[in-house]
Amino acid sequence: MTFVLFEYAVRNLGRSPRRLASILIGNTLVVLIIIAAAAFVEGMRSSLDIRNDSQNVLIVATGSEESIERSEISASAPSLLAASVPGIRTEAGIPFVSAEILSALILHESADSENGLRAIVRGMTPGAFLVHDRVEITDGRSPVAGKNELILGSLAAAKLGLSEDRISVGQSLFFEGQPWDIVGRFSARGTVMDAEVWTPLTDLQIATKRDGISCVVVQMGDGEFADVDAFTKMRVDLELSALREAEYYSSLLQFYRPIQIMIIVTAALIAMAGILGGLNTLYSAFASRVREIGMLQSVGFSRRVIISSLVQEAMIAATIALFLSIIIAKFFLNDVAITFSMGVFELSVNNTVIAVGAIAGLLLGLLGALPPAWRCLRMPIPESLKSL
Repeated sequence: MTFVLFEYAVRNLGRSPRRLASILIGNTLVVLIIIAAAAFVEGMRSSLDIRNDSQNVLIVATGSEESIERSEISASAPSLLAASVPGIRTEAGIPFVSAEILSALILHESADSENGLRAIVRGMTPGAFLVHDRVEITDGRSPVAGKNELILGSLAAAKLGLSEDRISVGQSLFFEGQPWDIVGRFSARGTVMDAEVWTPLTDLQIATKRDGISCVVVQMGDGEFADVDAFTKMRVDLELSALREAEYYSSLLQFYRPIQIMIIVTAALIAMAGILGGLNTLYSAFASRVREIGMLQSVGFSRRVIISSLVQEAMIAATIALFLSIIIAKFFLNDVAITFSMGVFELSVNNTVIAVGAIAGLLLGLLGALPPAWRCLRMPIPESLKSL
């Protein structure tokens, strides 16, 4: 009997192509919205997620622990740290210490262009490639100090609003009317650095007329965070504060939590509206089959079995819609760049997001079928057989 009902449910789907199309379109859109919201949250989380086992420590100005861009510390801090703090990772006599400036600047496509390009520019030294181990040069070379050269992340085009060809190696961008040559591209997937523009520290200091630096990033070897923290507390004259890199980006993620909640709530409201629309569609579909349901009861099928058949029918349609939404999301949503104040992150349609969509899609099919099915079955059999 179960097999007969399953075959019956499958055949019923094809009886009305218009009804099937409306159910599939509605369910696909609802699940797609839920997947998009989950991909947004997952993409932002992964871009601000630093491994908990990261040994990097950030040294910033006291009072600027929540924003490196506001920080201003002495340019002598990196050498003092390297000489005073034991346990900093060192290879071939080179300490893993990186002096950096992080600044939001307006670049231009040409010297006389009026349209500004908002960019996150990081002034760096060769030590940046030591402490930021996710950064990998994919094209060209590292910039050389004194030549106004740039190296851009793989998502910099999305942040600047330019095409990839426009910021390829050999092109130039302009700052304060002066050309800066693009000599390389790098990838730092899964971090906010992937949307940044990097240039030698001294060049950025000269261009922005700045003496100090924003922060120092050190990678610990045998030492611990407490060693760096103790140094910052003893050298009160430098007005420094130490914090773990993972904790800093975790605090940024908490800062953007309201945006994530807003996206989730919006998706939930839209999904609820879609579910109500789906219920209305199923109510209409089942209402036209009241006589059919009454006939099934009259020949001996119990209400439980009939509900099972109707739920099977709705679940098959929901499963088809689920696969359609996953395919659309994989092809059109995955890796779509979203710009925010810290840079750019990509929508991530990973296994977790697909699981969220699958649960939502199957629940949509189950919960959407039960109320209209039960409403039809409550009607007495003689009355249902007389209905039109």
